[in-house]
Amino acid sequence: MISLRDNGGVGANRNKSGPTYWISDNEDTSQIANWKRIPFNQFRKAVIDACKEFPDLPQNEHQDEKHLALVVHGYNNPWQNSVGLYRTVNDRLFAGNSGLGICVLLTWPSKGAPYDYLADRDDVRECANDLADILTELYQVLSQNQIRAAKDPNAACKAKVSIITHSMGNFLVQVGMYHLWQRINSPLGLSLVNQLLMIAGDVDNDIFDLCTTTGDGDGEGIANLAYRITAFYTGLDPVLAVSAGLKHFLKRRLGRSGLDRTMGNGHTPTPDNVWDTDCTEFFDGIPASDIHGAYFAKDRDKAWKLMEQVLRGIDRGILVKTGVASPNSWWANKAQ
Repeated sequence: MISLRDNGGVGANRNKSGPTYWISDNEDTSQIANWKRIPFNQFRKAVIDACKEFPDLPQNEHQDEKHLALVVHGYNNPWQNSVGLYRTVNDRLFAGNSGLGICVLLTWPSKGAPYDYLADRDDVRECANDLADILTELYQVLSQNQIRAAKDPNAACKAKVSIITHSMGNFLVQVGMYHLWQRINSPLGLSLVNQLLMIAGDVDNDIFDLCTTTGDGDGEGIANLAYRITAFYTGLDPVLAVSAGLKHFLKRRLGRSGLDRTMGNGHTPTPDNVWDTDCTEFFDGIPASDIHGAYFAKDRDKAWKLMEQVLRGIDRGILVKTGVASPNSWWANKAQ
Protein backbone atom coordinates (compact mmCIF):
# COMPACT_ATOMS: atom_id res chain seq x y z
CA MET A 1 0.00 0.00 0.00
CA ILE A 2 1.06 3.56 -0.77
CA SER A 3 -0.81 6.15 1.31
CA LEU A 4 -1.05 9.85 0.58
CA ARG A 5 -3.07 10.35 3.79
CA ASP A 6 -2.05 11.96 7.07
CA ASN A 7 -2.73 10.55 10.56
CA GLY A 8 -0.54 7.49 10.20
CA GLY A 9 -1.71 6.68 6.68
CA VAL A 10 -5.45 6.61 7.40
CA GLY A 11 -6.39 10.29 7.70
CA ALA A 12 -8.81 12.47 5.78
CA ASN A 13 -6.20 14.96 4.58
CA ARG A 14 -3.03 14.83 2.51
CA ASN A 15 0.15 13.94 4.34
CA LYS A 16 2.29 17.05 3.88
CA SER A 17 5.45 15.00 4.36
CA GLY A 18 4.69 12.94 1.27
CA PRO A 19 3.66 9.33 0.58
CA THR A 20 4.10 6.56 3.12
CA TYR A 21 4.74 2.93 2.19
CA TRP A 22 3.25 -0.16 3.80
CA ILE A 23 3.23 -3.96 3.56
CA SER A 24 1.09 -6.59 5.25
CA ASP A 25 1.20 -10.35 5.54
CA ASN A 26 -1.91 -10.40 7.71
CA GLU A 27 -5.13 -11.77 6.23
CA ASP A 28 -7.06 -8.94 7.91
CA THR A 29 -5.91 -5.79 6.12
CA SER A 30 -8.89 -3.75 7.34
CA GLN A 31 -6.93 -2.57 10.39
CA ILE A 32 -3.91 -0.30 10.01
CA ALA A 33 -2.34 -2.11 12.97
CA ASN A 34 -1.96 -5.12 10.67
CA TRP A 35 0.14 -3.09 8.23
CA LYS A 36 3.82 -2.29 8.69
CA ARG A 37 5.17 1.04 7.54
CA ILE A 38 8.55 0.73 5.83
CA PRO A 39 11.00 3.14 4.16
CA PHE A 40 10.62 3.72 0.43
CA ASN A 41 13.89 1.95 -0.43
CA GLN A 42 12.71 -1.17 1.38
CA PHE A 43 9.31 -0.99 -0.33
CA ARG A 44 10.93 -0.61 -3.75
CA LYS A 45 13.21 -3.58 -3.10
CA ALA A 46 10.29 -5.72 -1.95
CA VAL A 47 8.36 -4.98 -5.14
CA ILE A 48 11.38 -5.55 -7.40
CA ASP A 49 12.23 -8.82 -5.66
CA ALA A 50 8.64 -10.03 -5.99
CA CYS A 51 8.58 -9.22 -9.70
CA LYS A 52 11.83 -11.17 -10.19
CA GLU A 53 9.89 -14.28 -9.14
CA PHE A 54 7.49 -13.94 -12.09
CA PRO A 55 7.91 -16.50 -14.87
CA ASP A 56 10.04 -15.46 -17.85
CA LEU A 57 7.64 -16.09 -20.73
CA PRO A 58 8.26 -16.10 -24.50
CA GLN A 59 6.73 -13.28 -26.52
CA ASN A 60 3.94 -15.47 -27.90
CA GLU A 61 2.67 -15.92 -24.32
CA HIS A 62 2.54 -12.21 -23.46
CA GLN A 63 -1.11 -12.51 -22.41
CA ASP A 64 0.00 -14.58 -19.44
CA GLU A 65 2.71 -12.15 -18.36
CA LYS A 66 2.25 -10.94 -14.79
CA HIS A 67 1.42 -7.37 -13.81
CA LEU A 68 2.48 -4.87 -11.21
CA ALA A 69 -0.84 -3.05 -10.92
CA LEU A 70 -1.71 0.14 -9.06
CA VAL A 71 -5.32 0.44 -7.85
CA VAL A 72 -6.59 4.00 -7.32
CA HIS A 73 -9.98 4.51 -5.65
CA GLY A 74 -12.44 7.34 -6.19
CA TYR A 75 -14.45 9.83 -4.14
CA ASN A 76 -16.24 8.95 -0.90
CA ASN A 77 -13.61 6.41 0.13
CA PRO A 78 -12.25 6.73 3.65
CA TRP A 79 -9.19 4.58 4.29
CA GLN A 80 -11.09 1.43 5.31
CA ASN A 81 -13.28 1.57 2.21
CA SER A 82 -10.25 1.98 -0.03
CA VAL A 83 -8.66 -1.12 1.53
CA GLY A 84 -11.92 -3.02 1.00
CA LEU A 85 -11.85 -2.13 -2.71
CA TYR A 86 -8.21 -3.16 -2.88
CA ARG A 87 -8.88 -6.55 -1.30
CA THR A 88 -11.78 -7.21 -3.66
CA VAL A 89 -9.71 -6.37 -6.75
CA ASN A 90 -6.68 -8.28 -5.46
CA ASP A 91 -8.65 -11.40 -4.55
CA ARG A 92 -10.57 -11.44 -7.82
CA LEU A 93 -7.77 -10.67 -10.29
CA PHE A 94 -4.34 -11.03 -8.70
CA ALA A 95 -4.35 -13.64 -5.95
CA GLY A 96 -2.97 -17.16 -6.30
CA ASN A 97 -0.72 -18.82 -8.85
CA SER A 98 -3.19 -18.16 -11.66
CA GLY A 99 -3.60 -14.50 -10.69
CA LEU A 100 -2.31 -11.59 -12.72
CA GLY A 101 0.55 -10.65 -10.41
CA ILE A 102 0.97 -8.01 -7.70
CA CYS A 103 -1.64 -5.43 -6.73
CA VAL A 104 -0.69 -2.22 -4.87
CA LEU A 105 -3.24 0.17 -3.37
CA LEU A 106 -2.78 3.92 -3.77
CA THR A 107 -5.04 5.53 -1.16
CA TRP A 108 -5.63 9.28 -1.17
CA PRO A 109 -7.79 11.62 0.95
CA SER A 110 -11.10 11.99 -0.88
CA LYS A 111 -14.22 13.73 0.35
CA GLY A 112 -17.58 12.07 0.85
CA ALA A 113 -20.26 13.56 -1.38
CA PRO A 114 -20.67 14.92 -4.92
CA TYR A 115 -21.03 18.50 -3.61
CA ASP A 116 -17.56 18.12 -2.08
CA TYR A 117 -16.23 18.02 -5.63
CA LEU A 118 -14.37 21.33 -5.53
CA ALA A 119 -12.57 20.38 -2.33
CA ASP A 120 -11.80 16.95 -3.78
CA ARG A 121 -10.41 18.55 -6.92
CA ASP A 122 -8.04 20.67 -4.84
CA ASP A 123 -6.94 17.58 -2.90
CA VAL A 124 -6.30 15.77 -6.17
CA ARG A 125 -4.08 18.52 -7.49
CA GLU A 126 -2.01 18.41 -4.31
CA CYS A 127 -1.81 14.61 -4.42
CA ALA A 128 -0.96 14.58 -8.15
CA ASN A 129 2.61 15.67 -7.49
CA ASP A 130 2.96 12.83 -4.97
CA LEU A 131 1.74 10.38 -7.61
CA ALA A 132 4.14 11.90 -10.15
CA ASP A 133 7.00 11.34 -7.67
CA ILE A 134 5.99 7.69 -7.31
CA LEU A 135 5.71 7.18 -11.07
CA THR A 136 9.04 8.94 -11.61
CA GLU A 137 10.74 6.37 -9.38
CA LEU A 138 9.04 3.60 -11.33
CA TYR A 139 10.11 5.16 -14.62
CA GLN A 140 13.71 5.29 -13.45
CA VAL A 141 13.68 1.62 -12.42
CA LEU A 142 12.23 0.54 -15.76
CA SER A 143 14.69 2.73 -17.69
CA GLN A 144 17.63 1.20 -15.85
CA ASN A 145 16.29 -2.28 -16.50
CA GLN A 146 15.95 -1.50 -20.21
CA ILE A 147 19.59 -0.41 -20.37
CA ARG A 148 20.70 -3.60 -18.61
CA ALA A 149 18.49 -5.76 -20.82
CA ALA A 150 20.13 -4.33 -23.94
CA LYS A 151 23.37 -5.90 -22.72
CA ASP A 152 21.88 -9.01 -21.11
CA PRO A 153 18.43 -10.27 -22.21
CA ASN A 154 18.14 -12.17 -18.93
CA ALA A 155 17.89 -8.82 -17.14
CA ALA A 156 14.68 -7.84 -18.96
CA CYS A 157 11.58 -6.99 -16.92
CA LYS A 158 9.18 -9.88 -16.29
CA ALA A 159 6.21 -7.69 -15.36
CA LYS A 160 3.84 -5.31 -17.09
CA VAL A 161 2.86 -2.13 -15.26
CA SER A 162 -0.87 -1.37 -15.24
CA ILE A 163 -3.25 0.99 -13.45
CA ILE A 164 -6.88 0.39 -12.43
CA THR A 165 -8.58 3.62 -11.43
CA HIS A 166 -12.15 4.41 -10.39
CA SER A 167 -14.30 7.55 -10.36
CA MET A 168 -12.35 10.69 -9.37
CA GLY A 169 -9.21 8.58 -9.04
CA ASN A 170 -9.12 8.98 -12.83
CA PHE A 171 -8.56 12.72 -12.36
CA LEU A 172 -5.70 12.02 -9.96
CA VAL A 173 -4.07 9.70 -12.50
CA GLN A 174 -4.74 12.17 -15.34
CA VAL A 175 -2.96 15.02 -13.57
CA GLY A 176 -0.21 12.87 -12.03
CA MET A 177 0.72 11.28 -15.35
CA TYR A 178 0.71 14.67 -17.05
CA HIS A 179 3.15 16.00 -14.45
CA LEU A 180 5.38 12.94 -14.96
CA TRP A 181 5.22 13.33 -18.75
CA GLN A 182 6.40 16.92 -18.46
CA ARG A 183 9.20 15.98 -16.05
CA ILE A 184 10.70 13.47 -18.49
CA ASN A 185 10.60 15.92 -21.40
CA SER A 186 7.27 14.89 -22.91
CA PRO A 187 8.25 11.79 -24.92
CA LEU A 188 5.77 10.60 -27.52
CA GLY A 189 4.50 7.03 -27.35
CA LEU A 190 6.46 5.79 -24.32
CA SER A 191 4.74 2.71 -22.86
CA LEU A 192 5.39 3.15 -19.16
CA VAL A 193 1.91 1.77 -18.40
CA ASN A 194 0.77 -1.25 -20.36
CA GLN A 195 -2.96 -1.14 -19.57
CA LEU A 196 -4.84 1.78 -18.00
CA LEU A 197 -8.40 0.92 -16.95
CA MET A 198 -10.47 4.11 -16.49
CA ILE A 199 -13.56 2.81 -14.70
CA ALA A 200 -16.55 5.18 -14.19
CA GLY A 201 -14.15 8.01 -14.95
CA ASP A 202 -15.11 11.29 -13.28
CA VAL A 203 -13.27 13.34 -15.91
CA ASP A 204 -14.35 15.27 -19.00
CA ASN A 205 -15.10 12.99 -21.93
CA ASP A 206 -13.00 15.14 -24.28
CA ILE A 207 -9.73 14.84 -22.34
CA PHE A 208 -8.10 13.04 -25.27
CA ASP A 209 -8.72 15.91 -27.67
CA LEU A 210 -5.03 16.74 -28.03
CA CYS A 211 -5.62 20.11 -29.69
CA THR A 212 -5.95 21.87 -26.36
CA THR A 213 -3.90 21.40 -23.22
CA THR A 214 -5.17 22.87 -19.96
CA GLY A 215 -3.33 23.29 -16.67
CA ASP A 216 -4.46 19.77 -15.76
CA GLY A 217 -2.95 18.37 -18.93
CA ASP A 218 -6.14 16.74 -20.15
CA GLY A 219 -5.26 13.24 -21.35
CA GLU A 220 -2.06 14.08 -23.20
CA GLY A 221 0.24 12.59 -20.58
CA ILE A 222 -1.94 9.48 -20.27
CA ALA A 223 -2.09 8.92 -24.04
CA ASN A 224 1.68 9.19 -24.43
CA LEU A 225 2.63 7.07 -21.41
CA ALA A 226 0.15 4.19 -21.76
CA TYR A 227 0.09 1.46 -24.39
CA ARG A 228 -3.71 1.15 -24.20
CA ILE A 229 -6.39 3.10 -22.33
CA THR A 230 -9.86 1.59 -21.80
CA ALA A 231 -12.76 3.73 -20.60
CA PHE A 232 -15.56 1.74 -18.90
CA TYR A 233 -18.86 3.64 -18.90
CA THR A 234 -22.62 3.39 -18.47
CA GLY A 235 -25.37 5.95 -19.00
CA LEU A 236 -27.09 4.51 -15.91
CA ASP A 237 -24.58 6.10 -13.49
CA PRO A 238 -26.49 8.70 -11.41
CA VAL A 239 -23.41 9.87 -9.48
CA LEU A 240 -21.73 11.02 -12.68
CA ALA A 241 -24.95 12.68 -13.81
CA VAL A 242 -24.77 14.88 -10.72
CA SER A 243 -21.04 15.32 -11.18
CA ALA A 244 -21.41 16.63 -14.73
CA GLY A 245 -23.51 19.55 -13.53
CA LEU A 246 -20.90 20.58 -10.96
CA LYS A 247 -17.78 20.48 -13.07
CA HIS A 248 -17.33 21.31 -16.71
CA PHE A 249 -20.22 23.02 -18.43
CA LEU A 250 -21.02 21.73 -21.94
CA LYS A 251 -19.00 18.52 -21.41
CA ARG A 252 -20.13 15.17 -20.07
CA ARG A 253 -18.38 12.65 -17.84
CA LEU A 254 -16.24 9.99 -19.49
CA GLY A 255 -17.68 7.29 -17.19
CA ARG A 256 -21.28 8.14 -18.09
CA SER A 257 -21.15 8.99 -21.80
CA GLY A 258 -18.00 7.38 -23.13
CA LEU A 259 -15.50 9.23 -25.30
CA ASP A 260 -16.36 12.41 -27.13
CA ARG A 261 -17.02 11.01 -30.58
CA THR A 262 -17.38 14.35 -32.38
CA MET A 263 -14.23 14.53 -34.47
CA GLY A 264 -15.22 17.54 -36.57
CA ASN A 265 -14.88 21.25 -35.90
CA GLY A 266 -11.10 21.13 -36.23
CA HIS A 267 -10.61 18.71 -33.34
CA THR A 268 -7.82 16.16 -33.43
CA PRO A 269 -9.23 12.61 -33.52
CA THR A 270 -9.03 10.52 -30.36
CA PRO A 271 -5.65 8.71 -30.22
CA ASP A 272 -5.77 5.16 -31.56
CA ASN A 273 -4.63 3.64 -28.25
CA VAL A 274 -7.78 4.93 -26.49
CA TRP A 275 -11.14 3.17 -26.61
CA ASP A 276 -14.36 2.97 -24.62
CA THR A 277 -16.78 0.16 -23.83
CA ASP A 278 -20.42 0.47 -22.77
CA CYS A 279 -20.93 -1.60 -19.60
CA THR A 280 -24.66 -0.97 -19.17
CA GLU A 281 -25.58 -4.64 -19.66
CA PHE A 282 -23.50 -5.58 -16.61
CA PHE A 283 -25.86 -3.86 -14.19
CA ASP A 284 -29.15 -5.73 -14.50
CA GLY A 285 -30.82 -5.86 -11.09
CA ILE A 286 -28.47 -3.29 -9.53
CA PRO A 287 -30.18 -0.36 -7.75
CA ALA A 288 -29.37 2.95 -9.43
CA SER A 289 -27.74 4.23 -6.24
CA ASP A 290 -25.17 1.40 -6.37
CA ILE A 291 -24.21 1.47 -10.04
CA HIS A 292 -21.26 3.87 -9.70
CA GLY A 293 -19.30 1.29 -7.71
CA ALA A 294 -20.99 -1.86 -9.03
CA TYR A 295 -18.18 -2.62 -11.49
CA PHE A 296 -16.44 -4.11 -8.45
CA ALA A 297 -19.40 -5.97 -6.98
CA LYS A 298 -18.42 -9.56 -6.26
CA ASP A 299 -21.27 -11.00 -8.36
CA ARG A 300 -20.56 -8.95 -11.51
CA ASP A 301 -18.77 -11.79 -13.31
CA LYS A 302 -19.00 -10.20 -16.76
CA ALA A 303 -17.40 -6.99 -15.53
CA TRP A 304 -14.56 -8.91 -13.89
CA LYS A 305 -14.02 -10.98 -17.04
CA LEU A 306 -13.75 -7.83 -19.14
CA MET A 307 -11.26 -6.28 -16.72
CA GLU A 308 -9.15 -9.44 -16.72
CA GLN A 309 -9.04 -9.77 -20.49
CA VAL A 310 -8.26 -6.08 -20.94
CA LEU A 311 -5.36 -6.47 -18.52
CA ARG A 312 -4.15 -9.51 -20.43
CA GLY A 313 -3.96 -7.37 -23.55
CA ILE A 314 -6.63 -9.14 -25.61
CA ASP A 315 -7.29 -7.13 -28.76
CA ARG A 316 -10.32 -4.85 -28.41
CA GLY A 317 -11.80 -6.13 -31.68
CA ILE A 318 -11.60 -9.68 -30.32
CA LEU A 319 -13.22 -8.58 -27.04
CA VAL A 320 -16.18 -7.19 -29.00
CA LYS A 321 -16.38 -10.15 -31.41
CA THR A 322 -16.44 -12.69 -28.57
CA GLY A 323 -19.07 -10.73 -26.62
CA VAL A 324 -16.81 -9.94 -23.68
CA ALA A 325 -17.09 -6.25 -24.54
CA SER A 326 -20.18 -4.47 -25.84
CA PRO A 327 -20.72 -4.00 -29.60
CA ASN A 328 -21.26 -0.36 -28.60
CA SER A 329 -17.54 -0.07 -27.83
CA TRP A 330 -15.76 2.58 -29.88
CA TRP A 331 -12.30 3.66 -31.00
CA ALA A 332 -11.10 6.05 -33.64
CA ASN A 333 -10.31 3.57 -36.42
CA LYS A 334 -12.92 0.96 -35.62
CA ALA A 335 -14.36 -0.67 -38.73
CA GLN A 336 -18.07 0.07 -38.93
